[in-house]
Amino acid sequence: MDKINILGINVTKLSRREAIENVKFFLSSNKQHQIVTPNPEIILNAIGNDEELFYILNHADLAVPDGFGLNCAAWAMFKNLHRVAGSDLILDILKIAEKNNKKALVLVWDKGLSSAQDIEIILKQKFSNLDVLVKEIDRRGETINFTEVNDFKPDLVITGLGAPWQEKFNFHNLKNIPSAKLAIGVGGSFDFLTGKIKRAPKVMKFIGLEWVWRALNQPKGGRIERLKRIYKAVIVFPLKFIRWFFILPFFYRKNVACLLYKREGDKIYALIVEREYSPGNWQLPQGGRDDQSIIETGERELKEEINNNLFKTKKSYRKVARYKFCDKKNGKYCYKYWGYKGQKQDLYIAEFIGQDSDIKLNYWEHINWRWVDIDKLVAEVSSRRKEATEKFYKLFKDYISKNLQ
Repeated sequence: MDKINILGINVTKLSRREAIENVKFFLSSNKQHQIVTPNPEIILNAIGNDEELFYILNHADLAVPDGFGLNCAAWAMFKNLHRVAGSDLILDILKIAEKNNKKALVLVWDKGLSSAQDIEIILKQKFSNLDVLVKEIDRRGETINFTEVNDFKPDLVITGLGAPWQEKFNFHNLKNIPSAKLAIGVGGSFDFLTGKIKRAPKVMKFIGLEWVWRALNQPKGGRIERLKRIYKAVIVFPLKFIRWFFILPFFYRKNVACLLYKREGDKIYALIVEREYSPGNWQLPQGGRDDQSIIETGERELKEEINNNLFKTKKSYRKVARYKFCDKKNGKYCYKYWGYKGQKQDLYIAEFIGQDSDIKLNYWEHINWRWVDIDKLVAEVSSRRKEATEKFYKLFKDYISKNLQ
């Protein structure tokens, strides 16, 4: 399926009819599939401080656009998206499940507006031949009874836990429900079915003003939270997109490469990692600098990427290297998620003082790690990293000659 990249998230370009056909295929498949329904707010959360959600959205089988702001972003890129509202898609999915004698498991937040009993009653009314099990669980999924679920043997898992909990639950737990072939998160869609929240008139949905209706009709207890979400979708998201698409391509992203080393006898080894999105691409750990110092960034990145703080800061260097994300030489790599033209890199050097068993990678960033002889560092990194790594290596050797002799 064709995809459009919006703020780093690959959104599937498809119509509602095509989404339905994919659902039919998924439910008849021998493999498990996940559908996500990104909207402006979900995308902002993913690019803000939730790298796991970013990974999950980009690895779903379908990322169905659910939000008028995504249509506007696509139009600004001279492309077109068909909005497929999650509240409409879930009705299509339930009809397919009923028609094809598929069992549906519905998991809803135990503190949500609609109870399991409310949802079960309305589903029996609207889909009388659907075999469905509705259960309330906590948002982290810690209270789910997998024995009961697997005794039911659902073909379809529908989670109404809200983002990002439902996306993370489906990603991590679908494998624990082997009979299920499809999982999808639907947010508060069941609140429309039960009548807890009224749907906007068709004309407001058509012109992209459903958010106004929802703000006006939100129960008083959640009105402030709803207004905050609308602010993100209507104000923050467009500004982020304008910056990402129209401004950042003219600038280089500030980045810090982290040279983490360890000593074994008279040998020195450097840590390199294999990128998740590009298997075979070995490099030094690195990350965006933002408004922090080189040392602050280096310490933060290493803590995040190896999941421990068993290292000592040794040295930092400013403005060491610079490269473009896309050019004639490395065009096939073209990693434009962050919007920038490329990256300008500082260097952070630290010594590892832990054990190899202490290193735990985040699955959404890297798939492997290893130590390499420092003198073979440049030879071991991927071709697009060699030029910068050569500069890092020379600075490190200079540091070593002055401090470890």
